[in-house]
Amino acid sequence: MAKALLGYVGGSDPRLLAEMRRLQQRVQDLESELVRIQAENEALTAAASHDRIMESIDAHQAEPALT
Repeated sequence: MAKALLGYVGGSDPRLLAEMRRLQQRVQDLESELVRIQAENEALTAAASHDRIMESIDAHQAEPALT
């Protein structure tokens, strides 16, 4: 039944196998790129959040430190 679904009785077509390997490698490459970009995005978001906190502190209105 499985052979009939594939459309042939013989062994696997080497071109089909090569294309499948190429596509699997491409998927792995894209997944790796996605992980890298997500990590970069998280770092940029954290840096932007830190910058917003620093900007919200008004040094001119801050009270002097107790000595």
